[in-house]
Amino acid sequence: MNTPNDFFIPDNEVKLPDELDYGRVDEYIRSAEAFSRSTYQSVYIIDYFKQNFLYVSPNPMFLCGLTPDEMMRLGYHFYLKYVPEDEQALLLDINRAGFAFHHKIPREERKDWYISYDFHILNNGHPILINHKLTSLALTSDGRIWLALCVVSASPHTTPGNIEMHRTGSSEYFSYNTTSHRWEKKEMPTLTEGEKSVLTLSIQGYTMAEIADRICLSPDTVKKYRQRIFEKLSVRNISEAIAAATNYKLI
Repeated sequence: MNTPNDFFIPDNEVKLPDELDYGRVDEYIRSAEAFSRSTYQSVYIIDYFKQNFLYVSPNPMFLCGLTPDEMMRLGYHFYLKYVPEDEQALLLDINRAGFAFHHKIPREERKDWYISYDFHILNNGHPILINHKLTSLALTSDGRIWLALCVVSASPHTTPGNIEMHRTGSSEYFSYNTTSHRWEKKEMPTLTEGEKSVLTLSIQGYTMAEIADRICLSPDTVKKYRQRIFEKLSVRNISEAIAAATNYKLI
């Protein structure tokens, strides 16, 4: 049986407690609160030294109906209680692989990277596929993560996994293969200006006919643009395309 301690592995044990400036924590929390007020996403801050959450923003869906205080009291027991048991092993694999990748990054670059992955939570017994994006907030001098920020949103995918390491400003990223347990280098998809226009107008609620009229193209051409978008982003419909393009910061 898994325990919360399984999520805090020796690879990221914080061994320099004298360096930890808890006087700065309120500043991080205020910034997270400000971000959470302006987004539908849920936000929390992890303390890898105290092995708990320092802050959790309110969000009934992503917290399975819990209040932030209840979530903070549960700590990592939340994942044991609200994540399907077969996916708890996936989270532990992501944890190990992510920290192993992180420690191979030059220390001065580690704050530029974030990990993204998907898994189910059980909200009133109903599975919801969510996405986690986790990045470091504060590192110790030996490069270990003391504080991390996690942003939670609805997943743009249909299955759990989709584990990726991204570096800000780079079109390259690394995808983790859960079968071979290896990271594979990949290139971010790109959209043409026409495809971006179609996607942006779709976000604004325009129909294909209306989009065709606004950008002076035939409805058939707009349909072809949408199909190319679906193929590039490996999605099935416009809702998934919008979610994926947002997730990849393509628009």
